[in-house]
Amino acid sequence: MNNLRIGYAEEKINPKLGIAIEGYYVPRFAKGFLSDLKAIALAVKSGDETALIISIDSCLLRQKPMQIIKAELCKATGLQEDEFFISATHSHTAPCLDEAGMFVYDNKPAIDYLNILAKKVATAAKNAIKDLKPAKMGYAVGKAPDRIAYIRRYKMKDGSTMTCPPINDPNIDYPLGTLDQRVNVLRFDRENAESIVIMNYGIHADTVNGELISSDWVGWTQSTLSKSLDGIKCVCIMGAQGDVGSTNVHPTDSDMNDTEISFDNEMKSPGMARFVGRALAGTVLQVYDKVQYVDVDSIKIITEPCKVDINVPDKKDLPLAHKYAELHEQGRDDLIPFKAMELTTVVAEAMRMVRLENSPKTKTMEMKGLRLGNIALIGIPGEPFTEIGEKIKAIGGFDLIMPCALTNGYEGYFPSKAAYLEGGYEARTSEFKDTVSEIVVNTISLILKKLK
Repeated sequence: MNNLRIGYAEEKINPKLGIAIEGYYVPRFAKGFLSDLKAIALAVKSGDETALIISIDSCLLRQKPMQIIKAELCKATGLQEDEFFISATHSHTAPCLDEAGMFVYDNKPAIDYLNILAKKVATAAKNAIKDLKPAKMGYAVGKAPDRIAYIRRYKMKDGSTMTCPPINDPNIDYPLGTLDQRVNVLRFDRENAESIVIMNYGIHADTVNGELISSDWVGWTQSTLSKSLDGIKCVCIMGAQGDVGSTNVHPTDSDMNDTEISFDNEMKSPGMARFVGRALAGTVLQVYDKVQYVDVDSIKIITEPCKVDINVPDKKDLPLAHKYAELHEQGRDDLIPFKAMELTTVVAEAMRMVRLENSPKTKTMEMKGLRLGNIALIGIPGEPFTEIGEKIKAIGGFDLIMPCALTNGYEGYFPSKAAYLEGGYEARTSEFKDTVSEIVVNTISLILKKLK
């Protein structure tokens, strides 16, 4: 028997200009706006159980800012922390809230913004609960079109591995991985209210670049669907996207329409965000009318601890790591003998080593599971590779399993085991040893069993 109730609310979360922007290893400060940033709250209720699915236009939310947001949510809603499923959209043109991140900025603007953000998220959540209405749920799986997503790690002809190599580099051999083009769609039809869609797909929200605040392709997907379907609301939740970008390294002339090559060799522009966002909206539109409706007679949300091995650096590598980290923090990247994405990789690797120099050998983090009827959303606090997402989907036992990246915290990249031997930006900068993918998949398998 279906007894599902759904509520929706959103709040603008635009920062003041001048705030530091998250996303790269070069300083950027907000000079204007391309689009609004939003916090979206979806309240889900069945019987006596209530959960909140929350999407925030932010690059990432580590545990400290996440705890501040959760505290405000608890005060505003009366719910417990375990009942929140909070995802960042991973926009690389949103405020930097990472105190231990890439640069040491004046923290006051970020702290002020975080406090305002937490209250606005709480307001959206409270209003979403007030907005609860009877609803039915349907699901479908679409296929993203070609030309919007690519595995971004490549084996080069000289035997090396490179993330985001230069466009048309003759040294490019082949991509290291297989793209998962499945787009998960949940549709909620509410009584006397607009319908809601959750769209879950794995690709970086990193198509814009620059110093203008933007929700990246996410905002384009949401606005396109709203205009196409009589005000429908859309929540975008990142899928397994750790090794997926939007750059075609062998572009044709039309691939370069309304785009440009950025400092890190990728295809980025407001036009690129529009292209990706509209294309994904089109995928939703293709399956929207043919979803499979299913009863939601109960919901369940659980948190499962996950103990992982930390990639503590070898002492012999630390002198050079400290040198590169110090040069970078002094703004002297010109003295580090690398360029573009190779420079980003060695700097990020050096900072990872310095950060973990005295780290414990293990760390416990949390995975999240949310069951809506026989649909499972799996929250992963970081950026898993496509291969991990595919393994999670293949566990089975549910009508649909949705891996949700950047959810309830941020712990960095979760590469595949093979990636550690291959190299590349993600594996060289990950805080975890090569056992992480197996541990994550095993933990999620346990979560899925407990959700049944």
